[in-house]
Amino acid sequence: MIPYPIGDMLTRIRNANSCFHPSVSMPHSKMKEAVAKVLESEGYIRGIEVVAKDPQPELKIQLKYQGDRADTVCAINSIHLVSKPSRRVYVGKDNVPQPLAGMGISIISTSQGIISGKEAKVRGIGGEVLCVVW
Repeated sequence: MIPYPIGDMLTRIRNANSCFHPSVSMPHSKMKEAVAKVLESEGYIRGIEVVAKDPQPELKIQLKYQGDRADTVCAINSIHLVSKPSRRVYVGKDNVPQPLAGMGISIISTSQGIISGKEAKVRGIGGEVLCVVW
């Protein structure tokens, strides 16, 4: 059993990204898929795929890079976990974090689902800050 699935997901993405792997696989869950969809819609990953396996489906994330082999630049420079089981971080609609003065995104779990910080600010809702990406 994985103690905190979102933390494990972000660590897998961070490790695969630092080694320039084309994709990374992990056990599937609806929450992980929602986080991956936000990353895809914001342009940080190339795509996601749910692979049916026994006993549990697998989530495969295609990572995004730019440039040639010697000059490869990762789309994700940094990805940090904010909320964890021992310390949950909640924000109101006026305090939604904007990493790097709006150049990065925050991913927030709200009553309307998992959305980016920019979208939460537009909708005027707050929630639990899961992670920040830039």
